[in-house]
Amino acid sequence: MNRLGDATSPYLLQHADNPVHWWPWSEEAFAEAKRRDVPVLISVGYAACHWCHVMAHESFEDAVVGDLVNEHFVAIKVDREERPDVDAVYMSATQAMTGQGGWPMTIFAAPDGKPFLCGTYYPKAQFTRLLGAVADAWRDQRQQVLEQGDAVVEAIARNPLGGGAEITKELLDHAVELLRGDYDTVRGGFGGAPKFPPHMLMLFLLRHHRRAGDAESLELARHTGEAMARGGIYDQLAGGFHRYAVDATWTVPHFEKMLYDNALLLRAYNEIWRLTGDPLAQRIATETALFLVNDLQTPEGGFASALDADTEGVEGTTYSWTPAQLAEVLGEDDAKFAADLFGVTGAGTFEHGTSVLVLKRDIDDAAPQVQERWSRVRGLMMAARRDRAQPMRDDKVVASWNGLAITALCEFWRNSTEVGGESSVEEVDFRAVAVEAGELLLTHHLVDGRLRRVSRDGAVGRPAGVLEDYGCVAEAFCALHQVTGDGRWLAAAGVLLDVAGERFRDGQGGFHDTADDAEQLVIRPADPTDNATPSGLSSLVNALLSYAALSGEPRWREMAERALSTVAPLLARHPRFAGYAAAGAEALLSGPYEIAIVTGDPEGDPLVLTAIEHAPPGAVIVAGRPEAPGVPLLAGRTMLDGQPTAYVCRGFVCDRPVTTTVELATILG
Repeated sequence: MNRLGDATSPYLLQHADNPVHWWPWSEEAFAEAKRRDVPVLISVGYAACHWCHVMAHESFEDAVVGDLVNEHFVAIKVDREERPDVDAVYMSATQAMTGQGGWPMTIFAAPDGKPFLCGTYYPKAQFTRLLGAVADAWRDQRQQVLEQGDAVVEAIARNPLGGGAEITKELLDHAVELLRGDYDTVRGGFGGAPKFPPHMLMLFLLRHHRRAGDAESLELARHTGEAMARGGIYDQLAGGFHRYAVDATWTVPHFEKMLYDNALLLRAYNEIWRLTGDPLAQRIATETALFLVNDLQTPEGGFASALDADTEGVEGTTYSWTPAQLAEVLGEDDAKFAADLFGVTGAGTFEHGTSVLVLKRDIDDAAPQVQERWSRVRGLMMAARRDRAQPMRDDKVVASWNGLAITALCEFWRNSTEVGGESSVEEVDFRAVAVEAGELLLTHHLVDGRLRRVSRDGAVGRPAGVLEDYGCVAEAFCALHQVTGDGRWLAAAGVLLDVAGERFRDGQGGFHDTADDAEQLVIRPADPTDNATPSGLSSLVNALLSYAALSGEPRWREMAERALSTVAPLLARHPRFAGYAAAGAEALLSGPYEIAIVTGDPEGDPLVLTAIEHAPPGAVIVAGRPEAPGVPLLAGRTMLDGQPTAYVCRGFVCDRPVTTTVELATILG
């Protein structure tokens, strides 16, 4: 019997009609394996994963494969986005055994959960043979199989870093030098194909530029941002970024669109815009923010996890074009303009002679008539594209990813307010959108003082929040506190950080990814590396630094310093996998600055706008009246001579208060 019909995960529901007798991850599933004396087949994936769909169609929907699995195994299906702790444990095992990882992930384990054979995607014929071989080995070579499982668990339980070190300017300078060595000076980004958007590294480089005055760090981030924005990894019609490029030129993407990528890239482009005034960065930030609202916002006010890579089982059909399709939609004259602008050729850049749209010409500073034509052509193409079959949406709400989106939207709203005097981009109030998402997390995901990982259609799921949920949501609540002046957001962040400090610490300055009272897995995961999303540790560090600056309580800063020290070896050797930790380290060395502005106009006061424009890395900014409840940075601070007044502190040491924008800009450097 397939037991996935009652799941809340869209990924699990995709497999509810398989002939495989799937179980959800549960104690009952392992107990059944023990009762039957058979191994466990654990299949881990996610709803937007192309190769997960391929393996499902080839194998899991096949009755012969289903019979073979059901006879010899207890089969467990896991949504990696819903259970990142389970995914982390078995991904570590897969990487240890094979040297690589990915999804779908295919694990064979003993009934106690210890993995003895790990892999990823298997074609049907190979998978069928593998099922038979594993069943035979379990029957005939049981002792060797169990010893292999013990060895794998022992290997993945070791601390991969060891020791710790102080976070210094020299360490971060060295990290930047290592990144320069990996940089693609022609096409932007780091390394070769496949090429992933280095959003967290961009944030680190931008903060390093601001603190250290390093112009080259700014250029690395800006050049990468421009290359991605012009490439096929960016949706040139609807906005938003795909997961990664399969080539080194950013041309052909893997087509799923993930919430976390777009949230983190929104922050990076927003910061490039803030620092340089670049109109391309401004447009990409704006369109990415609109993508979050238009394509991912759920009726409950949160943000959906992803748009699928496939459309009706085929990748890219929604997004790719031929010259004939352009002519049909636009007419011959505009079709030639669009083909030249978007790189659509007869030979094509993708499959079956189609092309993925790229931006071949400068548009953002083009003549008004060119921009007008570009806008009209885009609109017509987008209208035609809406008539095509559309990718499915994974509409579960993941706490940590929504936290990332809230922080990004708060920063974008604040920056657009500083530039334009008011945030009126296409009449979307991005602050209100961020607040609505925060309310969903506060009212649905926070249950009895503890975070739940996911919700869907307003119903919260059972999986407990992991460390990245606590860190990303606490940072988001700190961001909401700053843009609203509402003390309850800061209080809510404090509740989450209290839980993290009590339940997740490892006793050596670092943190586990799961709470001390969470379900026990074969190891307790504690992965310090930043990969597609910030690690639990780095997300918590950034939240701790913001909360310490906003609350004025040094113990939170000290906790962040100790946690960062545990990943110093990673920063020293492999900074590409520590981008968000490095961004937090830049904030730590910068101060972070605490900027409090006492004013009756917390949005339009020139002092506030100056603070937004010149704020150093990781700075916190609050503005309002001194009696504002629940806002510690404003407590006891008054206007000098009845004028709006700015108070600037750094690491709890304060400059003299100032009343002019020139004085404030000078202090902020």
